[in-house]
Amino acid sequence: MMIYPTDLSEEEFSHIEVHLPAARHRRGRPKIHTPPEIFNAIFYVLKSGCPWRLLPRDFPPWRSVYHWFRAWRIAGTFERLNAALGEALRTRLARNPQPSAAIVDSQTVKSTGVGAKVG
Repeated sequence: MMIYPTDLSEEEFSHIEVHLPAARHRRGRPKIHTPPEIFNAIFYVLKSGCPWRLLPRDFPPWRSVYHWFRAWRIAGTFERLNAALGEALRTRLARNPQPSAAIVDSQTVKSTGVGAKVG
C-alpha cells in the first residue's frame, strides 16, 4: 500500500482513537477496514479535494469511507475530537485548556436581507 502525505502516524492516530465511539457488538459481517485506514482515506479526500468516488484504490472503497465519515459526522465525533485535541494542545502549551475569551467576527456594514447597503 502506498503512503500518502495525509496519512496519520501510529502516534497521531493514538490521540484520535480514544475519542472514537466504542464498537457495538452486533451480528453480521465483521469490519474489513481498520479505523486508521478509514481516517487516512477521509484525510486524503479532505486535503486533496477529490470527490469520494475518485479515492485512489490504495484506500478502502469510497462507499465504506463515506459511510464512516457520514456516521461520525452525524454522531458529532469530529466536533468532540476537535474540542478534545484543542484542549490537549492548549494544555501542552501550558495554557488554560478552556479558552476564557473568543473573538467573534461580525459584519461592520449593515445591509438588507438581499445584500444592499442600508442608508
